[in-house]
Amino acid sequence: MNNIMIGRFVPGDSFIHRLDPRTKMIGTFLYILVMLWANSWASYAWTAIFVLGLIRLTGQPFKLYWDGLKPIFWLILFTVVLQLAFTPGTPVLYRLGPVVITTPGLINAIYVMIRFILIILMSTILTLTTPPTSIANALEMLLGPLKKIKVPVAELALMLSIALRLVPLLMDETQKIMNAQKSRGMSFSTGGPVKRAKAIIPLLIPLFVGALQRALDLANAMEVRGFRDAVQRTKYRVLHYEKNDGLAFAGLVVFVVVFVVTKRLF
Repeated sequence: MNNIMIGRFVPGDSFIHRLDPRTKMIGTFLYILVMLWANSWASYAWTAIFVLGLIRLTGQPFKLYWDGLKPIFWLILFTVVLQLAFTPGTPVLYRLGPVVITTPGLINAIYVMIRFILIILMSTILTLTTPPTSIANALEMLLGPLKKIKVPVAELALMLSIALRLVPLLMDETQKIMNAQKSRGMSFSTGGPVKRAKAIIPLLIPLFVGALQRALDLANAMEVRGFRDAVQRTKYRVLHYEKNDGLAFAGLVVFVVVFVVTKRLF
């Protein structure tokens, strides 16, 4: 549970930390779009080099990002197996009844695995170097034009901010409940898959009760402070682009140009 990095922010003073959150969000969205366009070893290699370079610029150890991948390892493995077993083509490498492993299937499985890992690493860079409140403010400003068509941008940004804050809190709460259950003799790591699944059931009731109580406390706190929806509010922290953001956008342009050249040549 402690390895889940969604919504966690690690303070720092690196180049990435000092960037405007809008710059980091635009860069993350652009990177995801580029990754969906990649289809060769050279293009994947370039996108991997770019992400590893960004991780180096954050000043945080790579082990922190690697630990963040462990909780979703089984999801990545499941997706890879589906690509490996159900992608048609020739030549056939292995056949076991209706399951046929082909060379295109193997290549697609490797590409999907790399794509998953790199996109998750890029998203982790955004969340680890940006406070949840800043992410919500950046999203609200980026989606500002949608207000003209009556889209509740401020409310969407508020929900995102609350969700990003509650995810690590729920993970910590789950870990506390697990430790309490272990102290009473419960084991979560012994037995087969069915026994382990049954052991998780006692966690659900206190976890849901705690989440509902936390939501009620938050709603009461917002009401006491006079929160009202559909009301234009001022910002305590006003976002401004600076020189580092210009350098970051220039780096994004170079990244896209090199990617396009690499894709066409290889």
